[in-house]
Amino acid sequence: MVDDKVEMNNEAEILILVIQKNVQELTQYVQSLLQTIQDKFQNMSDQILSRIDEMGNRIDDLEKNIGDLMTQAGVEGTEK
Repeated sequence: MVDDKVEMNNEAEILILVIQKNVQELTQYVQSLLQTIQDKFQNMSDQILSRIDEMGNRIDDLEKNIGDLMTQAGVEGTEK
């Protein structure tokens, strides 16, 4: 009877250790997955901001070119 309790306690301790190891592995996997998602999101955000900056520069160049063409054509620009 005492041996049965000791054996059950040992089995319970082993089961607890296995569960703890599985929880740790799952935690590491989830952390890794979240880091990967965060890295991808940051990369996409950086690309979007870069494209917005590029588009802003193009718009500025276009406005300047239009102004230059209007000046060459002798057309007065209307200031806002």
